[in-house]
Amino acid sequence: MAAPKLNPRYRGWQQDLPGPNDPLAEAPTLLWLAPTHLEDSYMELPRNSLGVRGFILIGAAMMALLCIVYPAFAIWVALSMGMLRRGFAEAAFYISLQSVIAAFCVWSTAVFFRMDVSPPRDLPLRFNRLRRKVYVYGFHSVWWNPFTRWYVTTASYDWDDLRAEKWKVRGATANGGLIIKEGVSIAVIKPGTNEVIERFDLSTRAANTTNVWAYVCHYMQHGRQGLDPGEAEPHDANDVPPYNLALRLAPRVEWPADMDAESRSAP
Repeated sequence: MAAPKLNPRYRGWQQDLPGPNDPLAEAPTLLWLAPTHLEDSYMELPRNSLGVRGFILIGAAMMALLCIVYPAFAIWVALSMGMLRRGFAEAAFYISLQSVIAAFCVWSTAVFFRMDVSPPRDLPLRFNRLRRKVYVYGFHSVWWNPFTRWYVTTASYDWDDLRAEKWKVRGATANGGLIIKEGVSIAVIKPGTNEVIERFDLSTRAANTTNVWAYVCHYMQHGRQGLDPGEAEPHDANDVPPYNLALRLAPRVEWPADMDAESRSAP
């Protein structure tokens, strides 16, 4: 049985993909995905943090409404049932329970709101074949703590230090079903070793896994020649539908000025 080459092992690892300069193992095609920019110097791929933006915001609005309605309901129950006159212990328990429920509603509202609105409109990856570098636009969040600082991260890595891995994870849903997620992760290794320094996702959509890595490798090795020109749909990542409130409220994609200039140009 094959074993991962990289250390530490990636959760849900399935297989190591060809190296950045190895011959391609499959055709460089994309399914339901297109570069937002494709020219001789660099290519940019979209990498949305959530498959669908906007629906979680609806959940946040519902939880916010519950935050307003529930305390009034709890007070009405307490008064109508004489809860506060049943002794100190029972009244204290009731107040503590309702406080916990109210706090949970507030926490849920904040989590849902930040999950949908705080991530940037996109998390693009830029592959500069002339500089042989990759530029990563990322986002750091702590989903369980919506009251801490969430922030954008940017980094650049040498193309030769990247390795790709296919992964798949399975988990149970609340109704007893099974959910399967799969994708391709890129690892940044210490030169000359298999020690992983950093990892970031290339694709988390089942329809675009190993073929996306093949597409990227083909571009970095051979340029646009051989790629389907119809797959490129140049557009600005900040151009979002006017009806999607979550994306309209989300931060714009803004690369640091020096990195933006470098990632678009030749050495």
